[in-house]
Amino acid sequence: MEPVIGIVGGSGLYGVDGLTGAEWRAVETPWGAPSDALLHGTLDGTRMVFLPRHGRGHVHTPSTVPYRANLAAMKAAGVTHLVSVSAVGSFREEMAPGHLVIVDQFVDRTVARAASFFDTGLVAHVSMAHPVCAALAAACARAGRAAGATVHEGGTYLAMEGPQFSSVAESRLYRSWGCDVIGMTNLPEARLAREAELHYATVAMVTDYDAWHDGHDAVAVSDVIATLKANVATAAALVAALPAEVGGACETGCATALDHAIMTAPDARDSAMVERLRPIAGRLL
Repeated sequence: MEPVIGIVGGSGLYGVDGLTGAEWRAVETPWGAPSDALLHGTLDGTRMVFLPRHGRGHVHTPSTVPYRANLAAMKAAGVTHLVSVSAVGSFREEMAPGHLVIVDQFVDRTVARAASFFDTGLVAHVSMAHPVCAALAAACARAGRAAGATVHEGGTYLAMEGPQFSSVAESRLYRSWGCDVIGMTNLPEARLAREAELHYATVAMVTDYDAWHDGHDAVAVSDVIATLKANVATAAALVAALPAEVGGACETGCATALDHAIMTAPDARDSAMVERLRPIAGRLL
């Protein structure tokens, strides 16, 4: 099956240039409307679907992004490979503003977000030991280098609730835990992508050094925005390079993540939940 590439654009990335047959399509899901309409098109012969995570004009906070609707909309659109492009702060001197980090692990410090499609009446537990698709992550790294970026392969993403930036104490604590970058949006996104059996990867675009760094103990929004604007060109070039890179064999089990995850016995499943979850887990329901 040919891959269909989905792009979730973070702060500063609100579209994809160069799509053939580009069309914005508004959709609804069992979890409501996604952040915005989905931009469909073709790039170098590969189908692509783009969704601005915060909506065009940046109307959603990290806590109010409709994550379940976003992922359900991507799944319903036929997306097989989902790339999250996200702005982050860095806990590592060598991961400098303007660099890209291809994340492979997450630490969740969010507190106010629904983190699963499943609920009472239909229970499932997926493995998050390896939360990104290794093959897709490698493809993103190659695309990033083709775009001329400095790319770091591997890194732990600390997801904080926000919308405020970290205190110095928090920043130092997260750095001491071994986290590499910090952001506000990739969880529960990565969890939901695993439940939806999508190949998922995060391209983290570093905008600042967070509060731990001497001389950077107050993250200035103006500086973040300036770096974001500079990163947009890199992100666009990376997206343009993806069709040539995506499609390698997956050894992470992304497409079969639900095989042994559903716990509720068939005769005990809530019928309304079954119908609600068909777009996500219809392969097994």
